[in-house]
Amino acid sequence: QSRQTRCADPASGDGMAIKKSSRVPGVIVTQTVERVPLGKTTPDFTRKPLAVTVQEGKKALLKAMVSGDPAPTVTWGRSKGDTDDPKKYVSRHDERTREHILEVINATIEEADTYKCTVSNEYGNAVCTVILKIIFCSCIFSVVVTRKKQLPPKKEGEIDPKLWELLLSAPKKDYERICLDFGVTDFRWMLKRLNQMKKEREEEQAKVQKVDNVKQIEVKPNGRAEFSLDMTLTDPNSSINLYKDGTFVPYDDDENSKHSLKKTGTKYVFSIKDPQPEDAGFYQVDVEDANILSTDFQVPAVEFTAKIKNAKVVEGQDAVFQCVLSTPLHRISWSKDDSSLEHGGRHEITVSEDKLIHTLTIKGCEIADKGTYHAIAGIMSSSASLDVEDPMSKPDLFNILEPKPLNFESAPSFTVPLKMRTSPEGYECHMSCAVKGDPAPRVTWYRNNMSLNTNTNYHITNVCGVCSLLILRVGNRDNGEYKVVIENKLGAAESSMILNIKGMNEITAVSCKATVLWST
Repeated sequence: QSRQTRCADPASGDGMAIKKSSRVPGVIVTQTVERVPLGKTTPDFTRKPLAVTVQEGKKALLKAMVSGDPAPTVTWGRSKGDTDDPKKYVSRHDERTREHILEVINATIEEADTYKCTVSNEYGNAVCTVILKIIFCSCIFSVVVTRKKQLPPKKEGEIDPKLWELLLSAPKKDYERICLDFGVTDFRWMLKRLNQMKKEREEEQAKVQKVDNVKQIEVKPNGRAEFSLDMTLTDPNSSINLYKDGTFVPYDDDENSKHSLKKTGTKYVFSIKDPQPEDAGFYQVDVEDANILSTDFQVPAVEFTAKIKNAKVVEGQDAVFQCVLSTPLHRISWSKDDSSLEHGGRHEITVSEDKLIHTLTIKGCEIADKGTYHAIAGIMSSSASLDVEDPMSKPDLFNILEPKPLNFESAPSFTVPLKMRTSPEGYECHMSCAVKGDPAPRVTWYRNNMSLNTNTNYHITNVCGVCSLLILRVGNRDNGEYKVVIENKLGAAESSMILNIKGMNEITAVSCKATVLWST
């Protein structure tokens, strides 16, 4: 039962009013009649407006959802003025979302104020307030808003403070992946300190009742970079602020804006439209002054040397999508249609030793696995379709028609010739190329025309046609011409380069070439 208090109210017909408690904190409900007829209700808010912060010149939207029978009317007011000017304010009702909206068309510093939303019907009214903040910018000067709690600078030999922030808001299953991005391979010793930091963070997050299902930032197939979380606010009027590298980032709920926030129930999705290299940075979401989420958006300079290709399998078979990158990456993102895929279950995600070849395997394909698959590296993407056939849906034509043999044989060739990868004397040196041919060509590495395939000083691999040679510590003995010769029964080809190593400050590489030796 809701609590009721009878008090004097000059606005009511009989000089009395009944104050009732609302299910929404911060809302005052007043019943202005002695009795409410059966089946009728006084007005109330099902969702009161949230505090809004926008950049000067942008549109500000204050939104509320209300209840009551008969359907109540909604009016808006403000403490330091009125909302009657149609050039500045538009009040409307969105039938689709059932939201009552006050649009501040071109927000200026003058519109920064405490606004009041009043919901009324013949049995009473409900009132709540909301704060609109305006960030001031002009062509002459600007005020840059920064976080009150900036991250400390990284000190030599210490863990990057950004890594701690990411781990504080990430689920445990993401710890290893996040640490790997920062070059930390053993994080077990960090767990004790991390648990202590989490307890301290929980005390700061008093304005948030619950945070769950945090998703780190990644580029989606629709081209937007998104990160999200489920969040229940103790005070729905708490301001939600977005920062990039410590600087405030204005956003609104319009998906056509560069930065936007979409809220559905308790789910908050922040997105960056058409991400570019300059959008890379460390993003943080604060509720008032408490950090709720931290995510690091990295945009590596990478391209697809070989993109994923369409696949067609019979139900029960495995499907494989594979791509080759121009730059080594520890991981890329995989997704089916609009849903992200993770390693585990029937999805196996693997990376080659040189971090150039990334593979997604769908084991035991089902009809439901049909769709478009995406490989996303940085802000670059590659897409391909998967078709899964029901083996019972077509007649067995092999018992009716004699199959004709098909010949897919081809002479060997280089799809990517040798490219120089330099390093100072005493460091690693990595060379690689990509080859094709049917039958699969035999690959032989040479230095100064001497075969290296059995030389234990060199680490040689051949994974799905990507051939690599790794010198762990280059020295003067490694000077010379390096050559890859590929051959099968239909032909042969070679690619070569000259490597000269003269010390820390003198490294040259010349005469990179690829040649077809013979082909039928």
